[in-house]
Amino acid sequence: MKGWKKMGCLGLLLLVAAACCTAPVLLSTAAGQAAAGQRGPVSAAATGIPQRMLAAYITGATQVTAHVSDCTGMRWQILAGIARVESNHASGHMVDPSGDITPVIVGPRLDGSGAGGNTTAIRDTDGGHWDGDTEFERAVGPFQFLPATFRTYGKDGNGDGTVSPHNADDAAASAAVYLCGNGRDLNNREKLRAAIHTYNASWAYVDDVLSGIDRYDALGAVPAAPSGNAAAVISAALAQQGIPYSWGGGGPSGPTTGICCSPGGQDGRTVTGFDCSGLTQYAYAQARITLPRTAAAQASAGQRIPAAAGLGALQPGDLVFYGYNPTADTTIHHVGIYLGDGKMINAPRPGKPVRVDPVTAMPDYAGGARLL
Repeated sequence: MKGWKKMGCLGLLLLVAAACCTAPVLLSTAAGQAAAGQRGPVSAAATGIPQRMLAAYITGATQVTAHVSDCTGMRWQILAGIARVESNHASGHMVDPSGDITPVIVGPRLDGSGAGGNTTAIRDTDGGHWDGDTEFERAVGPFQFLPATFRTYGKDGNGDGTVSPHNADDAAASAAVYLCGNGRDLNNREKLRAAIHTYNASWAYVDDVLSGIDRYDALGAVPAAPSGNAAAVISAALAQQGIPYSWGGGGPSGPTTGICCSPGGQDGRTVTGFDCSGLTQYAYAQARITLPRTAAAQASAGQRIPAAAGLGALQPGDLVFYGYNPTADTTIHHVGIYLGDGKMINAPRPGKPVRVDPVTAMPDYAGGARLL
């Protein structure tokens, strides 16, 4: 069993036949390609936002209607615009796969001294629980919430049962709820300006945030994650963008070293990362779903979607497979996670990191499987 768990994407019979992941075409995004409503994937590198923070913004935006059903127009670009000004996307801090940020982000002491531009003292409301200050308040987390405000609007963005302003997913979901108010239409420019003004009552601040939103809007949209388990799976996978491919690497707990050796010659023992099925195992584990270790075995794990049904039969969060014979699961050699709009996230092959690719980038699409 131990050897089977480390086999990587291929089944035993295919180990020497071919590489787990043939070479898909890397997506590119032209500057100015799309406005807010246009759907086309853009990489974290193109935005200048760390992958894990971008994943938090995506899921925070898509979860908001579960809390504010009448809110329209919320998108990751709005959350990114706020976080760019408040913390520069948690720059200089580590964000782990669950979204927890270390060291925590804490603003200046709001004691009325003028530090950080504050001239009005705000007495402590949380006993120092989130800001470490038992006398005065400090803004906390990548969205710089006051503790009292976060207690009112805080949401569990990653579904772990804990709500913290120092968790990227929780903070992003909470900021989305706060900006939506009682149900704003954030597609309306003036209502968007008003929402940002409630976040910080400074029109110079509003203009600064809007300049970032406009810049992110111009890049285009990333594939949107739905709510619930699919959001957890997609968010977890998107957060791994840039992690190296490791033959036989990765699993439910995250990236690991792999085994030797891929048909192309990579010694996975020298690389910490994911192969294709290691990535899907990890992402689904975040939704508390256990997958078999190999791509071929994963094809039997849920409701099978035949290749003949076409991409239109897929839903975000579905597994997508590639095989030498699309009707024979034993020939499957690659697996990814469907994002919507014909895109998937996957660990492609040795030398290529986890990334977003078109489902059509590989020629032997073998259908999908639905577990969510």
